[in-house]
Amino acid sequence: MKIRAAVLQTIGAERPYRDTRPLVIEELELSPPGDNEVLVRIKAAGLCHSDLSVIDGNRPRPVPMALGHEAAGIVEAVGSGVRDLQQGDHVVAVFVPSCGHCAPCAEGRPALCEPAAKTNNAGTLASGEHRLHRADGTPVNHHLGVSAFADHAVVSRDSLVKVDADLPLHHAALFGCAVLTGVGAAINSAGIKAGQTVAVIGLGGVGLNSVLGALVAGAGEVIAIDLDDSKLALARELGATNAFNSSEEGCVDRIRASTSGGVDCAIEMAGSEKALEFAYQITRRGGITVTGGLAHPQKKVSIQQVSLVAEERTLKGSYVGSCVPVRDLARYVTLFRQGRLPVDKLLSDTLTLDEINEGFEKLASGKAVRQVVLFD
Repeated sequence: MKIRAAVLQTIGAERPYRDTRPLVIEELELSPPGDNEVLVRIKAAGLCHSDLSVIDGNRPRPVPMALGHEAAGIVEAVGSGVRDLQQGDHVVAVFVPSCGHCAPCAEGRPALCEPAAKTNNAGTLASGEHRLHRADGTPVNHHLGVSAFADHAVVSRDSLVKVDADLPLHHAALFGCAVLTGVGAAINSAGIKAGQTVAVIGLGGVGLNSVLGALVAGAGEVIAIDLDDSKLALARELGATNAFNSSEEGCVDRIRASTSGGVDCAIEMAGSEKALEFAYQITRRGGITVTGGLAHPQKKVSIQQVSLVAEERTLKGSYVGSCVPVRDLARYVTLFRQGRLPVDKLLSDTLTLDEINEGFEKLASGKAVRQVVLFD
């Protein structure tokens, strides 16, 4: 079938993206779903820094590539071997298709699925196949097994989680990346305990979800940290108890003073080595620093090695919020329905597919939290 999709031909385009237009809306040929694959009519797809990092070259991927990985839609057809989904089911895409058999999956850590890491890096589906092609037969790579900036997508069954049909799909889309990653970092990776003091550095869509996750976990104090005062104000509206602009002189010292020596847990979601160093500096003795921001592969951090030992510090990575999607997504949706996880307040704008370059310019300039492309 023929579909419309946003395709990245080359990485590293100059800004502003509204002028250079790195994403081109193309008509592509989408092959039918193969074994253990599903055809999904995409209804909503969020713009995320993981997409932006491919556009700007921070996360190099094979091109041409149809971008988009945070999405929700409706099943239109299933391939052979798929028995637990049927036409009409509502689903959320998850960008790591867990195989269920490798060592990390067997340990209950599907975010680290080894076959998925290989196929995601290669730009294929979990099967190793391409289902996207141009008219001349040239394959177009899949982004993280999803390629959601399109009206339809074929994805692995292992990339989908079924949700209730009454959950608005423009909200459901956010759960596949921003919510799992941000809330999961607080609840799963950091293991926040009731009454603890928590700081979140970097208040994009994922970071603000970490703020919500810390609140749900029962943190006694949640400190929001960013360079943008409007995002600090939004974090306060969501429940953050304090906020600091990290560009202000002496910010680290002021945070440490206000928390009697540092926070129990600092969560870095800015994707910057400087932000991670900042997070480590404001973490107390015996505390934990969690990073879920994806910096450029060549960037390195500098920390005082002896502090890891003498202060029993923990520095920990978090990918997809250390989540088990089939378990955690349903839990987070329940919290959303109860009003305890108001992720809908993070939706800053809706777009058409043709407006996607303007959307990524907003994201790159820090003027958006979460934008969602809506499809008819």
